Order: sequence, then structure tokens, then C-alpha cells
Amino acid sequence: MRWLPCLAAVVVLGQALGSDEKPSEPPALTNPNPRINVIRDDASAIRWKIDKQRVDGMVEAGLLQATGSENPTAGWLSLVSPEDTVGIKVNAGPGQISGTRLEVTDTVVRGLLKAGIPSKQIIIWDAKLEDLHKAKFDTLAKRHGVRLSGSMDAGWDESVVMDKAILGTLIEGDVGFDPDEEKDSRISHFSRLITGEITRIISIQPLINHNRVGVSGHLVGLTRGAVDNDRRFSVSNSIFVTALPDIIAKTDDKEMRYIGDRLALCITDALYMQYLGQSKSLLHYTEPLGQLWFSTDPVALDVFAIETLEAKRQDLEVEFHPPRSRLYENATSVMIGESDPDRRNVKYFKRD
Repeated sequence: MRWLPCLAAVVVLGQALGSDEKPSEPPALTNPNPRINVIRDDASAIRWKIDKQRVDGMVEAGLLQATGSENPTAGWLSLVSPEDTVGIKVNAGPGQISGTRLEVTDTVVRGLLKAGIPSKQIIIWDAKLEDLHKAKFDTLAKRHGVRLSGSMDAGWDESVVMDKAILGTLIEGDVGFDPDEEKDSRISHFSRLITGEITRIISIQPLINHNRVGVSGHLVGLTRGAVDNDRRFSVSNSIFVTALPDIIAKTDDKEMRYIGDRLALCITDALYMQYLGQSKSLLHYTEPLGQLWFSTDPVALDVFAIETLEAKRQDLEVEFHPPRSRLYENATSVMIGESDPDRRNVKYFKRD
């Protein structure tokens, strides 16, 4: 999108010089055809136990396929640099079994460290620091000397706001909250962690359903806890499915998206899949899948996840069908990723 002002300047200059030719229409913007690499190892997750060595091999294979690199270090350095502050976005809320698995995150952290990313410039983050501690991410962070952060705990950047025409009642923790006076606001502020610290993002999200939009995947995960006064976005589906893409597409003064343009890699942790339950760990609705999915397109991964969850429910004859959400089409329209299944390319790699 940064080329649009330059294009407009060229058109104006041509008109000022008296050109008889009509300015050509700018080319239609389309998302690139996404590629999803599915790494499968049936022995990686058995009876609630994860084989760490097999996960190491799956992450390495997925990284090399996603980047086209010859070795893992080159793969990571094609995505991030030692000058970056790399934020690893996880979903800690559902816990160790149904949320982002520690083993997958551990492998990514070790890969970044080996590639030369300083430990102090690696941040494992989610909305709440409390959830990260409960899911034992603090143990992982301490082991490697990396940082742990909650985007809500980091405070809000009052200079970066999102104004949407719906009021929300401010609560404790929101900018402008007053315990002695009820206040409403149509403004949300972005987390300082997002606006002032993280320069590249690796999103690792589990394969777990979402009752409203089909999957609690990358779009939901990247926006969870990103802004304050966000309860107002949940008052209706129509508001929810436009607010999330707006958060990911929010730009700074250089027209760079705080989240969207910093997203280096998305990994769907499909070692297990939870087809019901949303934010709670419900083992009786959980099945082993033994897969990790890799892509640079969060929308394509989420749509693929919804199809996978629905197929499992059909196989098990589970009568639950989340509404067909426009979230993913809306995300496509603002160039976050591609929601059309016909345009994606899914490659499967089975490891013995």
C-alpha cells in the first residue's frame, strides 16, 4: 500500500504536463496465492504425550519448506534478523494440552537463538501474563533467558488509537477509566508491546474451534489483547468481523502495519485438534492429529483449519456448525491474506 501515494503523484504530474492520454487504471490489488506446508508425524503426539525430538524435526522440515532454505539457520534469518525484537505469539489460555504447546514454542525459540537472535530480543507473548504463567511458559522463558510478556500488562500507547463508531464502557485497565465515574468511549489504544517493542512476529496458534468465527486461530490470536476497550467489538458478529481485520491492518506514520507487516511466519499447532470448547481445554472433544502447518498467510491457515475441524465433526456426527463468518473475506479485502480455498496450494509431507 505504500506505493499508492507515489502512483497518485505520477497521475497528477501527467495531467499537469497536459498529456492527452488518459491515466491508466491502477492494477487491482490481490493477495498472492498462499502455500500451506503440512508436516505430519503420527508418532509426535500419542496419549497426551508429545515427542519433543519429533517436534524438532517437524519444525525444521516446515521451516525449510516455507522458506526454501538449505538449513534452519538460513531459514530463520530469511524471516528475522539479529536486529529484530521477535515476538512469538501463543495462545496460553486453554492450557498446556489444548493451547499452544510448549514443545513447539521451545523448538522455535532454540532455532532463533541458534540463528543469532539475542535472547533479550525474543519475547513469548499473549494477552495476559497470568495465562502464560499458568501454562508454564515462564519455565520455558527462564530456561532460555528469553522474555515473557502480556500485551495487556505492557500498558497502552495513547498515541496509537482505533476509533470505531460504537461505544464501550471503560473498565479497570482501560485508558481513561475512572472508578468513581462510569465512562463510555469509542476509542481503543494499542498495546505498547506491539507499537514500541516487537518488530517481527511469529504466530503459533493451536487448532481449536471458536464458536463465533470457526477457529481460534491466527486472526483471533493476533488481536486478542492487542487493544484496550475491546469488549465493544463483541456486541455483534458484524462488528467483531470488521474490528479484527482493522486491528491487524492498523498502520503507523510510515504506513507500515503494526501487526500485518511484521508477521514473519504462522504455525498452526495441530498436534492435537479440539473441535469443541473454544477457550477451555476439553479433552473429550480433542483428537490427536500429529501435524504442524506452516504458512506466511494467516487467513489461508485459518480457513484450512475451519475445514479440518468441520470435517472431524462430520466424521464423529457432532451436531455443531459455527456460523459462516465473513471475518476471513473481510481480512482478504484489506490484504491480510487469502480466504479463497481454490487459490491456495497445500503440500503434505509425512515423516516416519
